[in-house]
Amino acid sequence: MIELKNITKIYEINKSDKVIALDDINLRIKEGELVVLKGASGSGKSTILSLIAALSKPTSGEVIVDTKKISKLPDNFASVYRRDNIGFIFQKYNLIPTLSVKENIILPLVPLNPDASDIQNKLDIVTNRFNISHKENAIVRNLSGGEQQRVAIARANINDPKIIIADEPTANLDEKLSLHFIEILRELKVLNKTIVVATHDPLFFGLDFVDREIEVHNGKIVV
Repeated sequence: MIELKNITKIYEINKSDKVIALDDINLRIKEGELVVLKGASGSGKSTILSLIAALSKPTSGEVIVDTKKISKLPDNFASVYRRDNIGFIFQKYNLIPTLSVKENIILPLVPLNPDASDIQNKLDIVTNRFNISHKENAIVRNLSGGEQQRVAIARANINDPKIIIADEPTANLDEKLSLHFIEILRELKVLNKTIVVATHDPLFFGLDFVDREIEVHNGKIVV
């Protein structure tokens, strides 16, 4: 499903203070697999996610997703790839606080120009699945942290993506809400989503439904 081949990623490549974020790594993730990338801040976890999502390009090497080489896609094709394949769950939610729950969740549908009934059907599925339907018309800035997290998860799933990417998803949550998020991950796993989580939260380590934990240290995968 996902393959990173001989990937190196260097920031500030033409300057003396260049940073080697990833150093010749190889990684394969199977369809339907749930993988936890663990490591300290700055280890390279988020860079791996950005490459899988075609948000950035490797300095060298190839990223292949579902047999397609995505590492050199032009920006407009990369946007279509993300829209059709990737659901994002961000550390800070990246919601628009002045819009309603409904408006935030359906934003990924806008480029597809679906009809109103299709929008409502998809909205009903995700708001019910992630227990946020009762807040559909609420303004996001008035929600609790846990409710905003559920909105973000619903938005990530509105297009029924094959791949879910979560970058430090519990960084802003207390332990109770973090455990609730983990249970949502368990539900997504049952739906056969391919899920990649980058985290240093020990609550994710040793979970019975996680297929693999991969340690990233100084741009290298620790084996």
